[in-house]
Amino acid sequence: MDLNYTSEDLAFRDQARAFLDAKLPADLQQKVRKHLRLAKDDYVRWHRILAAQGWVAPGWPAEFGGPGWSAVQRHIWDDECARAGTPPILPFGVNMVAPVIMAFGSDEQKAHFLPRILSCEDWWCQGYSEPGAGSDLASLKTSAERDGDFYVVNGQKTWTTLAQHADMIFCLVRTDSGVRKQEGISFLLIDMHSPGVTVRPIIMLDEDHEVNEVFFDNVRVPVQNLVGKENKGWTYAKYLLGHERTGIAAVGRSKRELASLKRLSATRNKNGKPLIADPLFAAKVATLEIELMALEMTVMRVLAQEHKAPGPEASVLKVRGTEIQQTLTELMVEAVGPMALPFDAAYLESETPHSVFDDDDAAPLAAHYFNLRKTSIYGGSNEIQRNIITQMILGL
Repeated sequence: MDLNYTSEDLAFRDQARAFLDAKLPADLQQKVRKHLRLAKDDYVRWHRILAAQGWVAPGWPAEFGGPGWSAVQRHIWDDECARAGTPPILPFGVNMVAPVIMAFGSDEQKAHFLPRILSCEDWWCQGYSEPGAGSDLASLKTSAERDGDFYVVNGQKTWTTLAQHADMIFCLVRTDSGVRKQEGISFLLIDMHSPGVTVRPIIMLDEDHEVNEVFFDNVRVPVQNLVGKENKGWTYAKYLLGHERTGIAAVGRSKRELASLKRLSATRNKNGKPLIADPLFAAKVATLEIELMALEMTVMRVLAQEHKAPGPEASVLKVRGTEIQQTLTELMVEAVGPMALPFDAAYLESETPHSVFDDDDAAPLAAHYFNLRKTSIYGGSNEIQRNIITQMILGL
């Protein structure tokens, strides 16, 4: 792999950088860089700014409204967005259900749902995990029984991110309980405003309402909302998870956080010297930076496989990416020291943030640290990913 950008790549980087400098609202940039909480309107506003430019779905082919960028251009764009401090484009519509609809959906589903995903007319959430089916997802019990032109759905999903805002949910449901558990699952698109859908919040340790339980009580779903074939949903679910795990690596965001860590360690003192001058701490930072560089190269190799869906290599990206994210938060807490311990909830919600403990660098770190404990669990726990790597890559 040639690790040097071509002149065309550099010109694209300059174009992306100029666009972000001109169009990224300052208030959104501040929220992201200071680890403040983002509201629904923040996500939607940035989504629609990118949609107007035609850049909201970097991985989509041009025929469906994407920019038709190369793998290198997509990587550059992700890097520049992280550098600038943009809100993330929520993956559930653009990067997760959309590729499934493109690959397996009907022409009618493509014509209806894909434009609404691009415009953010529909906010999507993911209906995979259940109280008894997390990493062992194939054990799900939410059922869908055929009743004429409808499926009648009953059951429960959990840890459903931002479902309180969602218009649609893509759901794995059991349509046949008499076969091997992976073979009786279907992939349904369900309107969250349907009678019988109930969303209940799960308030996390940092007092944020990010995840939810979703209940289905005799919810009627039109048969035309079945993606692909009945009982073939496990195939579509694995295809979707490959795209999700590739995105979870979040190299650009980790590079931005690494820069923040270096700044913190240069301004915090230990024994009268900057913390970064301490050989042990400097070695930790250097090791992490090397690991992040290696991950970035691996991500580019995966992205370079044009026209090929992510395979088991996505599990490698997911494991290493989430471990790096968690290590970054650990070193930030270590750099700040005892001032990282207080939980400053008011800071996280403020439009003009200022820590009540008079340390704005430390104020978001406790919440940020605890929130990122989840990354090694969602999208398939890292223990499960190591099993996939062992079986499908190493052949053991």
